[in-house]
Amino acid sequence: MAAILSDADLPVRLVAGGAALLSLAVLADSSVEHYRGSFHDPAMVLPIVTSSLEIMVNGRRAKRIDGTGGRPGKASHAAAAAIGIGGLGFHAYNITKRVGGLSLNNLFYAAPVGAPAALVLAGALGSAADALASGQKRIGPVSLSSGSAIGLVAGIGILGTVGEAALLHFRGAFHDPFMWAPVTLPPIAAAALLRDLADDRPRQVTMMLLGATAALGLIGAGFHIYGVRRNMGGWYNWRQNVLAGPPIPAPPAFTGLALAGIGALLLMKRKRVHG
Repeated sequence: MAAILSDADLPVRLVAGGAALLSLAVLADSSVEHYRGSFHDPAMVLPIVTSSLEIMVNGRRAKRIDGTGGRPGKASHAAAAAIGIGGLGFHAYNITKRVGGLSLNNLFYAAPVGAPAALVLAGALGSAADALASGQKRIGPVSLSSGSAIGLVAGIGILGTVGEAALLHFRGAFHDPFMWAPVTLPPIAAAALLRDLADDRPRQVTMMLLGATAALGLIGAGFHIYGVRRNMGGWYNWRQNVLAGPPIPAPPAFTGLALAGIGALLLMKRKRVHG
């Protein structure tokens, strides 16, 4: 751990890498869901374009800390946040316009709110990573160097992802005991992160919980791949089963947010050491 903490660029890389993973999850999820919707609204292309840009911008930032990014990066992050907020509005409208309005059944089967929210988070985390890489300590009134703002975004994002997982796994009647994992471990990790932010005291146990949450996201993708395979025809009938089976891109959102949370804790540690 001491060797890891000696890398001054690591917190920025983790935040940017988390944003890139979130963007990848949005790209994959939006591509599948909007293809299922036959792209009947031209605006359904926007999250695919924007998330692709965010993968490139944030992926580059995770790989290289050189203080650059400039206007293209700022424009990409701003567009991601704006389109994500717009997508939340469209998805909420899609739910409420159905028969029964805001009902559990419509939340099960209408447009999911998780993907647009993840795009907003990716834009926010990407903006923070770019600012830190450029030597900025804040964006407007929001302080970044302490890690508190980034940790708050990551913690709230994890809790939101838990809510989506709980909804979809409840729809699946928690038929597999492993379906309880994303609604037990990640909220504990998020609560520990938020506690550390409130105390301004990063704890090793929180780091471990976030690391386990990051691993859980990748393991969950594997379970979802297996879930697609279990459908009639398996991967030979992938065009239908990918649409009908569990969403493969959803679990890695935990990984992206947990990495950003770890980056926030490292920023807190660095501030406590160097002031």
